[in-house]
Amino acid sequence: MHIKLEQLKKEYKTADGSITAVDNVSLDITENTVFGIIGKSGAGKSSLVRLISLLETPDSGEVYYDDKRVDNLSKNALILQRRKIGMIFQNFNLFSSRTAAKNVAYPLEICNFPKSEIDKRVAEMLELVGLGDRGDAPVSTLSGGQKQRVAIARALATKPDILFCDEATSALDPQTTRAILKLIRDIQAKMNLTVVMITHQMEVVRDACDMVAVIDNGKIAELGNVAEIFSSPKAAITKEFISHISVSDTGNDKFVRWSKSGGKYILHFVNDDIGKPVLSEIIKKFDIDVNIRAGGIQNLTNKDIGTLIVDFMGDEKVVSKAINYLEENGVSVEEVKNV
Repeated sequence: MHIKLEQLKKEYKTADGSITAVDNVSLDITENTVFGIIGKSGAGKSSLVRLISLLETPDSGEVYYDDKRVDNLSKNALILQRRKIGMIFQNFNLFSSRTAAKNVAYPLEICNFPKSEIDKRVAEMLELVGLGDRGDAPVSTLSGGQKQRVAIARALATKPDILFCDEATSALDPQTTRAILKLIRDIQAKMNLTVVMITHQMEVVRDACDMVAVIDNGKIAELGNVAEIFSSPKAAITKEFISHISVSDTGNDKFVRWSKSGGKYILHFVNDDIGKPVLSEIIKKFDIDVNIRAGGIQNLTNKDIGTLIVDFMGDEKVVSKAINYLEENGVSVEEVKNV
């Protein structure tokens, strides 16, 4: 399902007056994709998602699912529309008194599905998330990763068109997080879902998303496909998010820093450009030296990005020409200030 937002605005009353949580946001979320919304606490990402998922009504602006406006639906129409939305949360929100299967069955029960259909659908969903043999397990006996798998199965039980994941991996360890993100991507591909992931972790965006919107102070600070954002971030907040990704524990990534000093330039190589001997070329072509401080490869969902942190030594004008040469040959060059 295609989601379109037009100039959404939402304010909340405070003791000191009011705060604008969502400030005239317009956005297109393409159908059959995994779209990330990332921001710090208080940036407005959760408020924005509450508007997109129809949990709240905007003060102004419009929300469309495909070509249908949905922010102004009647009460009964809103209930029916919400049944086409799945949601998973950071702390799972499971019923501790129910088994895994009974948790998955809950949304089907409140929608008055026949018992035979409920049993069939529950078994299908548990199998889909890799818990086909744990249907009778009490929730208290499940690990964090298993609980989130149950929550995913429950969210998908009614065959939604959209799946919202609100900080869905924040309570999980890195290895379990990667497994859950892979599961979500696999399910998205199988079911042709539109998935919207809300997070404060750039690792989640890197490992799961196709597109990302970076939210800051209620506005979209940056928007683009993940490879572009990682290889050439523009907004200061985006650069800050990327800089905080650990280089010592990045899952399948290989990134080594052997010198903590220096590193004035960050070079990004995307896919085929990773194998080009461009540093050798600029050393031969220009009268400069290159000191490599760090390097490695980040594996995105559909592309690899090679990264080198370097210093260029030589005449300033010649260094500038070498940088232009790199950029003309598909290498993104970012200058790091205050190094």
